[in-house]
Formats: sequence, structure tokens, C-alpha cells
Amino acid sequence: MPCRTGLPTGLVLDSKINLSTYTPAPPKLPMLQFLRAFRSPSVTVGLALFLVVLGPSVRAQTSDSSVGAEPAEEQTDATQRSDPPAGKIDGPYSLASKIFPGTQRDYWIYVPAAYAADKPACTMVVQDGMAQASQWNLPAVLDELIHAGEVPVTVGIFVSPGVVASSKPETQPRFNRSFEYDSLGDRYARFLLEELLPEVAARYNLSSDPNHRAIAGASSGAICAFNAAWERPDAFRRVLSTIGTYVGLRGGHEFPVLVRKTEQKPLRIFLQGGSRDLNIYAGDWWLANQSMLSALQWAGYDVHHSWGDGGHDSKHAKQIMPDALRWLWRDFPQPIAVAPNAAQPLLTDIMIPGSTWQQVSTSHESIDTVTCNAVGVVYFSDSRAGRIYRLSEDQKTRVFKEFSGRISSMRFGPDENLYCAKDNKQVLRLDVTGAETVVIPDHPCHRLVTLPEGFYFSEETNNKLFWSTYAGQVREAVNLVDRPAAMIPTADQAFMHVALPKEPWTLHFQIADDFSLQHRQRYGYLHVPYLESSSGVTALATDDQGRLYVASSLGIQVLDQLGRVHLILSKPSTLPITGLVIGGPLRDMLYAADGQSVYARKLKIKGVDTFSPPIALPKPRL
Repeated sequence: MPCRTGLPTGLVLDSKINLSTYTPAPPKLPMLQFLRAFRSPSVTVGLALFLVVLGPSVRAQTSDSSVGAEPAEEQTDATQRSDPPAGKIDGPYSLASKIFPGTQRDYWIYVPAAYAADKPACTMVVQDGMAQASQWNLPAVLDELIHAGEVPVTVGIFVSPGVVASSKPETQPRFNRSFEYDSLGDRYARFLLEELLPEVAARYNLSSDPNHRAIAGASSGAICAFNAAWERPDAFRRVLSTIGTYVGLRGGHEFPVLVRKTEQKPLRIFLQGGSRDLNIYAGDWWLANQSMLSALQWAGYDVHHSWGDGGHDSKHAKQIMPDALRWLWRDFPQPIAVAPNAAQPLLTDIMIPGSTWQQVSTSHESIDTVTCNAVGVVYFSDSRAGRIYRLSEDQKTRVFKEFSGRISSMRFGPDENLYCAKDNKQVLRLDVTGAETVVIPDHPCHRLVTLPEGFYFSEETNNKLFWSTYAGQVREAVNLVDRPAAMIPTADQAFMHVALPKEPWTLHFQIADDFSLQHRQRYGYLHVPYLESSSGVTALATDDQGRLYVASSLGIQVLDQLGRVHLILSKPSTLPITGLVIGGPLRDMLYAADGQSVYARKLKIKGVDTFSPPIALPKPRL
């Protein structure tokens, strides 16, 4: 079978393989080794039942030579070298899931001969269970590679998709494979981490280091494997994807765009595909895999591919499996990390290679809002603790003000005083000593943002925005269809960004001379989590280039002046972001709070104060 590889010329992966001039050879594995891996009667019965149930579809994949290239001849060189010690197959075990309610599934555990209970083993999770592992000849391949020291001691976990039995006789069950495998989002990753892996870890000593975990699959199982690692790179970092279903079945066609826009994650990916793969209503598998490769390469990932001329089957993948695993595990135990000099060539050009989130304050109860003053000193409120804190120049957190009630929003004004929305019923002004003055005594106020002449604030119950002078003279600015989650003016103060919590876009208003808001437009396009209608916006910030930073469920989405997302920065933790501001002495630190902690990250940006005079913005690139 012709194979085309995709690494730069001269890149040496290890002492034995140079993939710049290398065509993977078929595995030299005697059939006897493969059969020995299935000596367990329970496995033999399980495989037999699987083949009886799936019948023609499985046999067609494994025997139809009219699709793709002919499989390589089986090598029988056992007389030329000693057989590696065979691992064992435990299972099938049955697992019920709460994350996928009502489902039952089987899984098998491959235990290599070299496994020692006193040493944590690496793991390889394979979707579609023993059937997929056998199509790849995986137990025998692992026997040989582990024996040769080319991959570490690895426990294989071969798990089938879930099935929900029907309550009515002679009716079909619910087959969960497409729902579990083709869907985006973190549900399947949570199933692995919260249900499957703990159950296997009760039997075998498994490493929890994400660098010690591989995850693999074919077709829908392939996009499932990639998605689990994409959602949880803190748990999985090596991905094997064969004939991956990155098409429009359940949103998988969006992955190439998300890969290009999202901050690079510490992943290593091997892709396999064939030019005669499926081309149906959901898309073209061959083109979709090439699109994924292009996106991963553009974004600077550690990715390799092997293209063939086969169809939607496992023949080619079986042939290259030893080389694919050698590549995935090359240089082990060196950790997989984001390449320090391979940041995405982003149009926004705001990232600093190697700069990550750093926790600057923690152990708080309920951080509601974050802001900074004219010199970039950050303040944040913890309503449950009844305090406003200040991040001092020595990086220590100090109490600025003790208070009772909730401060839901606060911003500095041009007079260096801090304006606070308290208890959704009044606006307070705090001077540099923390002394209080009531600016608006009796008016619902949930969110506010300051300008040189006054401030806007939102009324939560009636979905309105109001304008107030610093003397407390209030008038209505605009009616909305929902309460705003956040609002901020553009750096030139000509327009106002408003984010509604339930919408996948931001609103854009012109600020009139009388500070009313007019010419409403759904302007900023936002990416939303899978199966959600809302982006989960909680906070906004802006910089001197007119970019808008939107704290959302997917991360911090960075929009240009024209409302297009160029980049999605990772969140500092798995918790929702509750506050966002660009601060620091040089105004180049992005601060984000998650309710319990405050984090900071240095970027190539410069924040602006909404309460300072407006600045001119560059003309956007259309």
C-alpha cells in the first residue's frame, strides 16, 4: 500500500526511524502471537458473540479486499527470533454509567507480561472495545514493542460504546455509539476519568500522569479519542486517530476551525486516512482528515500522518500500527508540552511563547468582580467573605475594605474613587481610604462601567441600561431583551459592547452625544459549547488595538474590531470565569478570577481605562 508521510525532511524520531524517507513496514508478528493473546476462554466467547451480533459488517471490514490496498502478507519469522512474552487479556467486564444514564458496556484489559504491580503503568484507552483492538492486532503489537523497549509498559483498556436496553420486548435498544463518540464536549472524557479509569485502577496500578496516557480509536472512535484529549489535556496527551470522522455528524466538522483558533494544547497526534474513505451526506472523510492535519500543522502541534489509498477500514492502520505507536511514544519519558517556539502565527499576535496562567491569590470564597485603577493595581471583591481585596505591588493580597452584602460590579472613575454596585439596590463610591458615599441610593444596579463623564449601569429585573453622572443624575439609555452579563466601551468610546448571558453573540451600540445607546446590532460572533445555545459570557475587557476579550465557557475569546474571533485563550482553571481585567504596571497582564482564585498571564497587549480620555484606534483590516 502506498503511504505518504508528513514530517519535515530530515526529522529523526529515534535512533532507528527517520520518517522523512521512511515508509512504514507491516508488523513482523507471527499469527501464533496473536492467537496466544486470546487464550482466555471468556475473551474467545466474547469475540465470538461480537462477531455473531455484528456479523456481515465486521467481516466486510476485515475481508473485503476490493476496498483499499491489499493487506500485507502475514510474516512467520518466529524461527528467526524468539517470541516476546505474551500479555494477558482480562474481561470482558461490564460497566454501568451514570454519566451516560442507563448504559451498559463491556471492556477488556490487556496486561503486558512486563507489568509489575509496584510500578504505575502507562495506559492506552481504545474505543470500540476488543473488536477494534483485534482489527489492529494490538495485543500482539504491544507484546513485541514493550518487549523491545520501544514503548513503555502499557496497560490497554479496550472499551465498547454504551447501549441502553429497551423496556419493550422485540424492540431495538438505544445504541449510544454515535452520541458518545461523535459528540463534542467533555462528557465522554468525564466518563473515562470518573468511571472507567477508576474501576480499572482498582485492579491494576495505573499512572495518572497525562504524559503516560494514550487514547485511540477508528472512525467515530477516532474523533472521540481526539476530543477526549482536546477537552482534557491534563489527562490524555497522546492521540492515535485512524480514518477519523471529523465531519458533520454531530459537529466534528468544526474541529479544524477550533484547532486553529484555540490556544495550543500539549498534545501529540498521529493521523491515518485513505483516499477512498467515505464521502456521504455528512462530508468527505478523506478531505476532513487532511483539513485536520492542515489545522494541526498550522497551529504548531506535534502531529504526524500516514495517508494511504484505502477505504473506511482498518487494513492500513493495522499495517502501520507498530510505527504509529513508536512515534507516539518516542522520547518517553520526556513530557509532551506546547512547543516553546511554535506558537500559532496568529493575526492578533498577542501570545508570548511559554507564558501561562499564574495563580496570584487563592483560597477565597466567592469572587464576583475584578477591576484595576489607573496605575494597573488590581482590586477584587469576595461577597461571601464581605471584603474588597487589593493586589499590592509586592504581589501580596491585602484587605482594602470590609463590607456587608454583595458587590456585584465595581469600576474606578476618573476621580480615582471606586464605584460599586451593592446588593442590587444602590451605587456606592469608595475613596482611597475606603470611606463610603452613596451615589444612587435606591435603584437596582447589577453591572456598571465607568466613562470620563459618568457611568452606565444595568437594571436586572427590567433588562434596561441607564446612564448616570457622577453626581447621581440618572436617565434610561436603552431597553434590552435580557439582563447584560457585562458591558464595556470601545477604546475610542464611540461604541459600547454588551454581552447577554444566553446569547451566542455580543451587541454593539453607538454611544450618542446624550449617552443614549442606539443603532443596536448583533455584532460579535462567539463560539459556543457543544449542544449549548449560550456562550456563557461572564466578563469583558478591551485593549488599545480595539480587541475585545470575552470570558466564556470555552475560554477567553479574543475578537477583532470587526467582531470576529481570532483566538481562544485557555481558562486558568476548569471553573467559570467570574471577573476579567487587563492590569499591571505596564497594562500587559490579563487577570481572571474563577470565584476562588485570581490568575494572571502576561501577553503582548496593552489595556485601556474606560474612565480615561478616549484613544484613537487603528483602521481594522477588513
